[in-house]
Amino acid sequence: MTEEFSQDKKYSFVQKIWITAGIFALITSILLLFKSTFSVFILVLGGALIAVYFRGLAQLIEKKTNWKKWIAMTISVAGTLLFAAGIIWLIGSEAQNQMSQLSETLPETYENAREYLNDTWLGREAIEKIQDSGSGEKMTSAFSSFFRTTFGILGDMYVILLVGAYLTASPYLYTKGIKKLVPPKGRGKADDVLDHLGRSMKQWILGKLFAMFVVFVLTAVGLNILGMPMWLALSIIAGFLNFIPNFGPLLAMIPAVLVALSMDPQTAFIVVGLYILVQFLESNIITPKIQQRLTSVPPALIITSQLIVASFAGFWGITLATPIILVVMILVQELHVKPMEKKHQEYLKENRP
Repeated sequence: MTEEFSQDKKYSFVQKIWITAGIFALITSILLLFKSTFSVFILVLGGALIAVYFRGLAQLIEKKTNWKKWIAMTISVAGTLLFAAGIIWLIGSEAQNQMSQLSETLPETYENAREYLNDTWLGREAIEKIQDSGSGEKMTSAFSSFFRTTFGILGDMYVILLVGAYLTASPYLYTKGIKKLVPPKGRGKADDVLDHLGRSMKQWILGKLFAMFVVFVLTAVGLNILGMPMWLALSIIAGFLNFIPNFGPLLAMIPAVLVALSMDPQTAFIVVGLYILVQFLESNIITPKIQQRLTSVPPALIITSQLIVASFAGFWGITLATPIILVVMILVQELHVKPMEKKHQEYLKENRP
C-alpha cells in the first residue's frame, strides 16, 4: 500500500494535468479519425456483404454436390450473373419503357397532386403551413444530407464491387490477417466470433434478398389487380427499396401514390393500403420466419442506428445500418455478455452452499 502511494507521489500535479490532456487529445483524435473514415468502412462492409452472398451460395452448392470449392464458387458467381441477365432479358425492355414513362410522368403527377391539394381546404392549410414555416427547405436539406454518398454513387459502387471481388476471391487471406492481430491465447475465440459473424451476415443477406423478391411479387400482383399503369416499374422500385429498412418502403410508396392520384384519389388511398399491407406481411411474417435463428434486432434500435449512422455516412449509413448494428450486437454478445455470464456461473458453482 505504501509502495503504491509512493509511486503515485512521483507524478506532480502539472504532470498529471499533462497526462490527462494527452489522453483526452488521443481520444479526440481517434474519434475525429473515426468520423472522417467511417463512410469508407461502410463501403468495405458493403463489399463484405457481396462476398458473404457469393461465398454462402458457393458453400450451399458445395454441400449439396460435394464439388470442389473453386467449381462451386464459379457456379455461384456465374449463375448469379446469368440469372440477373435472364431477368433483364425477360422483363428488361418492358421495365425500361415503364421506368422512362414514370420519369416523364412524375413531374406532371406531382403538379396534379399539388393542384388537387390546393382545391381542398385542408390541403391549402397544409401547404401554407409548410411554406410559412420553411419546413420544406429544412426537409430538403435533411434529405440531401442523409442521402449523400462518399465518392458519388458510381464511385461508391465501384469501391463496393472491387472490395467484394477481392473478398470473394480470397476471404481467408483477410480473416487470417485479422486473427494475427489477436494475442495467441485469444485466437480460438476470434475464430468463433468470425464464424458467428459470417453465419449471421449470410443468413441476413439471403433473407433480405428473398424478402425483396416477395415484396416485388406481392406489389406487382396488387398493382396489376388495381389496373395501375407502370405497375412493373413501381413493383421493381418497391422490391429494391425494401433493402432499406423503414425509409425504403416509404420512398417506394411516393411514386405509386402520385401515379394513383393521376387516376383518382380513391385509388391513391387503396394503393397506400396495399403498400402498408405488403410491408406488414414482410415485417411481421415473412422476414421473422426467414431469419428466426438470427440475432433479433429491435425495430426501435434499427431506426435509431439508421439516424445516427446516416449522420456520418449518408445514404449508405441508412442502407447498411441493420448489418452494422447486427455486427455490434454479436461482438458485444461474444466478447462481453457470454464471458460475463460464464464468470457468473463459475462464481455460483464455487459459492454454492
